[in-house]
Amino acid sequence: MNIKTASIGKWESIAPEVRPSNTKNADGTLKPFYLRRRFTLQEDDSFELIVTNLADPNGKVPLVAMSIKGHIEWRGDHPIAPGAQKVDFSADEAYTVTPLVQGFADILNQFTKGFNEWKVGDTQSIFKKAFPPFGLTTGQIFKEYDLIYVFNGMMFWGARNVDGRGFDTEENRPTNLQIPMIKI
Repeated sequence: MNIKTASIGKWESIAPEVRPSNTKNADGTLKPFYLRRRFTLQEDDSFELIVTNLADPNGKVPLVAMSIKGHIEWRGDHPIAPGAQKVDFSADEAYTVTPLVQGFADILNQFTKGFNEWKVGDTQSIFKKAFPPFGLTTGQIFKEYDLIYVFNGMMFWGARNVDGRGFDTEENRPTNLQIPMIKI
């Protein structure tokens, strides 16, 4: 079975994951970024990814849920492991944000313009809108240059760059594997 076929279905994080963020502590070190992922891939290469950001490494305090819907483009072999594939994720259908605690809603209300008041549990679309907290500009479709590798019933994507850079260009495509998701 090839990676594309093996990737079809529903996947989720095994446990809370940690990644480097693009914000720094007072001492210059990168702040950790905790999250859980739920990912669904259809046969037509359409997908939905729900990422829940967490305040703590044990995942007890969810901060915000983000949902992106779009399509994967399969770009060929990735050298990280036999069968691994370069993929481009494009959120070309939808991108929504739902604050899950008041503190996060308050932050969004300070740093975003052109949205309704952010309230806990209320979902708003940021699709093709300027959204400074995520570095998005008007008309921009969120896209990441990533990888997929499936091994022993686990799906691996690329590990975040240790300096916090996103996967926003081909040159920033990951070169290591992230903690895997399992099929559900």
